[in-house]
Amino acid sequence: MEYLHTMVRVADLDQSLDFYCNKLGLIETRRVENEKGRFTLVFLAARDDLERARETRAPLVELTYNWDEHEYQGGRNFGHLAYRVDDVYETCRKLMEAGVTINRPPRDGYMAFIRSPDNISIELLQRGEAKPPQEPWASMPNTGVW
Repeated sequence: MEYLHTMVRVADLDQSLDFYCNKLGLIETRRVENEKGRFTLVFLAARDDLERARETRAPLVELTYNWDEHEYQGGRNFGHLAYRVDDVYETCRKLMEAGVTINRPPRDGYMAFIRSPDNISIELLQRGEAKPPQEPWASMPNTGVW
């Protein structure tokens, strides 16, 4: 397992970039503008992690700016932790056997979400290309929220 990023929702992207980059000293490594989903993702790395972050995109802080939402209640501004795993299906199988609920199953062979006992969302991403869809994951419904 490899730590990838922590996602934080921000209400004002410019103000947040000023804080994280100009004041804290993080460096923007990439940006994703999603017109259809109406959001912007900005990935930031600490100066000492910059080379590794550009090679593997980890470890990073992901600022998520939802164009139409600017107030978050109940901790919704903190999004999730993300880890890259060698086999998303095997990882989810082991977690289920250990009693962990798979909130968003890896139906696409690439991404799954679970929650910690403290309700922190954890994203599991398949290393490399997505695996071919397979059961029981392909038809497994979402459970709860993530």
